[in-house]
Amino acid sequence: MDSRELFAGLTNIPPFETKFTDPSIAYTADMEVLQVNVGLLCNLACKHCHIEAGPHRTEVMTRETMEAVLRAYQNHGFHTLDITGGAPEMNPNFRWFVEEACKLSNHVIVRTNLVILLEEGYEDLPEFYRDHNIEVVCSLPHYRQKTTDRQRGPKVYERSIEALKRLNAVGYGKDPDLTLNMVFNPAGAFFPPDQSAMEREYKEALAADHGIVFNNLFTITNNPIGRFGDFLVRSGNLEGYMQKLYDAFNPATLEGMMCRTQVSVRWDGALYDCDFNQAVDMKLKGPATIAEFADRPYEPRPICFDKHCYACTAGAGSSCGGTTE
Repeated sequence: MDSRELFAGLTNIPPFETKFTDPSIAYTADMEVLQVNVGLLCNLACKHCHIEAGPHRTEVMTRETMEAVLRAYQNHGFHTLDITGGAPEMNPNFRWFVEEACKLSNHVIVRTNLVILLEEGYEDLPEFYRDHNIEVVCSLPHYRQKTTDRQRGPKVYERSIEALKRLNAVGYGKDPDLTLNMVFNPAGAFFPPDQSAMEREYKEALAADHGIVFNNLFTITNNPIGRFGDFLVRSGNLEGYMQKLYDAFNPATLEGMMCRTQVSVRWDGALYDCDFNQAVDMKLKGPATIAEFADRPYEPRPICFDKHCYACTAGAGSSCGGTTE
């Protein structure tokens, strides 16, 4: 659903731009992260997924577009290449892309749903990630089975635990050079708990129950778009949830919004300020494609905002790297 259509009736929620007076907030700063969605194909169909990925999706990034991504990374001085999906591993050019990215960057992130690492043809990925010093960011909705399976499907928790054990076995979460980070999303129309407290809970529970260790936990506020936005509309919770986000606005989070320091690339090469804008097809104000961006000098650009941006500035803030305050 188009964001303008989704939020049209929320007249009690002011436009996001009214919440700041510093004009610099409306423009990008130095670019740090190039985030690349290499496809919407996924072996899961999670209820909170804002891009509506799943097994039925066929959209995947071509090698030609990946080459433009690599060129842009090299030409514009990014520090991090962040690879996501869908299940990014299901892109047929995934391994080639990771190998080429590692020739250019000392910090390559892959965001995995974990269970893909147990499927045929993907079982060796923990070793592949280790050999290329990839930072693995994995999604585990909760350290309890019932909550995880309700959000992601039957037996997902059990399979996720097995995948985490395999990552631990090759050194992730143990070797200081092999970072294993975890993501928590709430299972409903409420905010995540304090990130530090939730990290302690996860570490204690996963260590005690399964002997699993990891580095950091990122708590991410569910954005009211995609499948989660549809759920809010169907359940009559959209207005109430948006009011919660608005009431929890924290001006201290504005400086750290991820849209200020990153470019988000869709599977077809289209460009966005962040992956949430990508989900509602709110293209950035600048070059239309990664190929155009790669070959142009970088200039600060105005950022595109809408009411879903309140999710990134509620409470302690929210980004793909957790809280932002």
